[in-house]
Amino acid sequence: MGRKVYVVGVGMTKFEKPGSKNWDYPDMAKEAGEKALADAGIAYDLIEQACVGYCYGDSTCGQRAVYTLGLTGIPIYNVNNNCSTGSTALYMAKQFIEGGIADCVLGLGFEKMEKGSLGVKFNDRTNPMDQQFMLMNELRGVGAAPIAPQFFGNAGREHMEKYGTTPEHFAKIGYKNHKHSVNNPYSQFQDEYSLEQIKAAPMVWEPLTKLQCCPTSDGAGAAILASEEFVKKHGLEKNAVQILGMAMTTDFQTTFSEKSSMKLVGYDMTKAAARRVYEQSGVGPENVDVVELHDCFSANELITYEALGLCGEGKAGEFIDSGANTYGGKVVVNPSGGLISKGHPLGATGLAQCAELNWQVRGQADKRQVKDAKIALQHNLGLGGAAVVTMYRKAQLG
Repeated sequence: MGRKVYVVGVGMTKFEKPGSKNWDYPDMAKEAGEKALADAGIAYDLIEQACVGYCYGDSTCGQRAVYTLGLTGIPIYNVNNNCSTGSTALYMAKQFIEGGIADCVLGLGFEKMEKGSLGVKFNDRTNPMDQQFMLMNELRGVGAAPIAPQFFGNAGREHMEKYGTTPEHFAKIGYKNHKHSVNNPYSQFQDEYSLEQIKAAPMVWEPLTKLQCCPTSDGAGAAILASEEFVKKHGLEKNAVQILGMAMTTDFQTTFSEKSSMKLVGYDMTKAAARRVYEQSGVGPENVDVVELHDCFSANELITYEALGLCGEGKAGEFIDSGANTYGGKVVVNPSGGLISKGHPLGATGLAQCAELNWQVRGQADKRQVKDAKIALQHNLGLGGAAVVTMYRKAQLG
């Protein structure tokens, strides 16, 4: 392990329906970046490097985005890792500080998306998910629905067949996340629905109804990471949050060899990344107070409970029924409303999760505040594939 790394400032935009607001990605990046700088209480010229994540855009959108904050000649890296892009940028920024390369690094993520389900942009080359697609077709066939809900819906079906979970368990996750989002001013949707409304919404791919699927979104998020020396030199102890552990994994052989729809959507990636974080931090899942996890679909939230060790294997249904995943329960999962309700601008999601968890452990989450939140866990997943898991704690600096 290298040097300790701290988050000293976070910021994000409200997530919006694509095309609903007259803005472009430089506007989003400027807003999120300026909020993070103001939150940290530092000027942009103290930033030594920037890691910028986005999935849709030309080669140097990262530069164009960061130039809205200043032109200081620093290295700017463009990062793309599908839906885990934001936390990949964060992981990269952390490594620069941990390795002694820099003392203050900006992690920034944004996305300007098209309306509707995700499609393929480059038809003249191998699709990076061709192996996943072929295995999904072999295991369950391919239907007329958008591809992403088929991947995750199939994982939900496998969990139902294996452990006896029911469609109601998935619907309860949608209900919870929409209910949580009512208190989040940054959320794309802030409407509460009854469990019956969640279940009665149009079916996208069994067992997932529309209100259990994340929307496409526009928006940005930012985090400023710093070394302990930088924190003390600039008097940033008050808001500093330590990254206790962080790990990124990509697909293992088991993703393809074990013929499992759950493993195909990253169950093993998540489990391995979480294990490494628990080992790095010396803190286990039983100690976590609040979690932001990658609920692109309710099925993924359900299987991720088990992959992160928040409950035992096959026990996610009981975990949900007992109310363990919300306020007053064992751990509050997705107090922001999660991707399902907050939205999912791919490059921004991981940094928005980081922002929410920093506010939580700092006691600054307003109506969403989890009581006595001390340990926070983040999980961001991209098919094709990468999983990033991060653990945070309010800094204990003298």
